[in-house]
Amino acid sequence: MIDTDISGYCVRRGSLLRDVIECMNNNGCGAALVVDKSFHLLDVLTDGDLRRAMLAGKGPETSVDELRDRRVGSPYPRPVTAPADADKGTILRLMKARTVRFVPLVDGRGRVRRVALLDDLRPDERPPLRALVMAGGFGRRMSPLTKKLPKPMLPVEGKPVLEHILRGLRAAGIRRVSLATHYKAGVISRHFRDGRKLGIRIDYLEENSPRGTAGALRRLTGRKDPLLVINGDILTRVDFRAMLDFHRENKAEMTVGVRAYDVRIPFGVVESSGARVTGISEKPVLKHFINAGIYLINPGAFRFVRKEGSSDMPDLIARLVAKGRRVVRFPIHESWMDMGTREDYVRAQGFFGQERKK
Repeated sequence: MIDTDISGYCVRRGSLLRDVIECMNNNGCGAALVVDKSFHLLDVLTDGDLRRAMLAGKGPETSVDELRDRRVGSPYPRPVTAPADADKGTILRLMKARTVRFVPLVDGRGRVRRVALLDDLRPDERPPLRALVMAGGFGRRMSPLTKKLPKPMLPVEGKPVLEHILRGLRAAGIRRVSLATHYKAGVISRHFRDGRKLGIRIDYLEENSPRGTAGALRRLTGRKDPLLVINGDILTRVDFRAMLDFHRENKAEMTVGVRAYDVRIPFGVVESSGARVTGISEKPVLKHFINAGIYLINPGAFRFVRKEGSSDMPDLIARLVAKGRRVVRFPIHESWMDMGTREDYVRAQGFFGQERKK
């Protein structure tokens, strides 16, 4: 088994939620160990714990100790561990039984000695996911940049936006990708062809007329596993495997990736009951989650896409909710950017450079 420097997987008692986010983003395994100064294991915070805290309104300054006390909805309130001398087979069976990708190995005194990662034990393990990238839009707000190139092909740090997306999907273990294209579709297909150079298999769903962000789902049949759908103008480091785990844990028909977005009101807001003033909030900040353009959808939901004309994701979400189907939100704490305007495109040029500095 590969020995791993455990410090990159640990936070101390009294740390803050932002420290947990940084730890998980750096180690990439979807977990952070809470330890004391002698590395005695106190708890394991999972990616699911973190995202549930975000949905509950917990901010970056929330204490890890509070997070540990509020393990609401966690399937395993006690850490999943194995003895420090456990063999590969034992660890793999434990991972399968408890549906985890990370197990701390502890000695008889409860101190963490090593960590076992599924990616190390089974490097060829891949999530049962295919992806659909929506790359057919006109990109009118990006004109004149999109006069010759479709928006997903605009270069960011020397590579098309779409290539960054495809490389991110491959890094997550996804090997089959469909591209829904329309505007200047030939530019995209000539550049990527069958995807072999990127180590993935690409097929094309070219639309004669725009079908909306959900329209291409009507053409995908014979599937059993969830489909990952992502807009073709998104730059992100989101953990797609964590999103799949969250989707399954919540028994969702559809999972919508969301991003925290604050609206700052530059005035005092008067609170009232009828004509009577009950209080005043000085320059409040309204906190919302916005649609991040990333979705996981069970094949059974495809039949709710409109059969005629254009169909967008908000329409599909509304129809599923109206039918009582389970739609959940997945908060994204990783880097994320929607490249919708020319100003966004200018800012996007430093996206991956900033990531490398972190």
